[in-house]
Amino acid sequence: MSVDAYLNPDFSNTEKIIFFLLALAGIIICNILIIWGTGFAFLFSKDRRNKALKNAKILDSVQMFYEMIISATSVMSFACAYVILNHIYSLVSSGGGGYGYFSDFAGIWEEWKDFILLLLILLSCILNTILDSLIIPLKRINNENRATIRMLAMFYAIIVLLCLNVYGDKSEYSPVMMYYLGLMVGRFVYFDASFGDFLNAIKNVFLKSPLLLLGLLLSGALCFTGFRAGFLLERNYYIVGVFYTHLFLLAAVFIIHLSHILNLIFRTDKEEAGDTE
Repeated sequence: MSVDAYLNPDFSNTEKIIFFLLALAGIIICNILIIWGTGFAFLFSKDRRNKALKNAKILDSVQMFYEMIISATSVMSFACAYVILNHIYSLVSSGGGGYGYFSDFAGIWEEWKDFILLLLILLSCILNTILDSLIIPLKRINNENRATIRMLAMFYAIIVLLCLNVYGDKSEYSPVMMYYLGLMVGRFVYFDASFGDFLNAIKNVFLKSPLLLLGLLLSGALCFTGFRAGFLLERNYYIVGVFYTHLFLLAAVFIIHLSHILNLIFRTDKEEAGDTE
């Protein structure tokens, strides 16, 4: 398998449009499910007659789902980059021809791989911040919820990598999963944390876990469709197809968020709604 195998020249523009429309339809369906779910949960709230507060909670939930897609794309970019770099190293180390220009990289990777992985994680965090602050600005999410969603995105990536290890190409994802696990543990247990902080973090993760499940179902269905239809190639590492899928989901989120359709439908009165979680 050559480095060129990561590319998919047969993925025509028509197929890309079809795949994007599928991603767009998936995001719209998830938005509808979030709207219904939030509305149903609001029936049991003491403020169920406050329409503005209900609309605010719907918009908050939708933006947190968008944050899940953005964070998942960012962490998957790190996993995908690791697999590609490690594969290039394997090709060079095995003496494969045509990769002499990577000889210096192979030495650096062998000696400094752990630091390169940390750098890739940092770059994925920067990418996440750029995406949800500048390209797809999600202004309704507070810092606590944003941190919780980003932690769930790491758990999201671990589940995806575990599935790939079992059903996919069985690549060496263990280092990536260990880094994600370390970051997740660090989020739950930190030096100045009290037991109350730990319980609060657990509670937030539990309350936001439906967004994790929804994101996994959406990306899983889209990946399955992409591979079955031939849009994504099985001869590539599966992680590359998964990353392609998240890029299309990200583009769909960008289009929907840019249109402001939900903001127009679910208008809120800030004074009436007040602060939302």
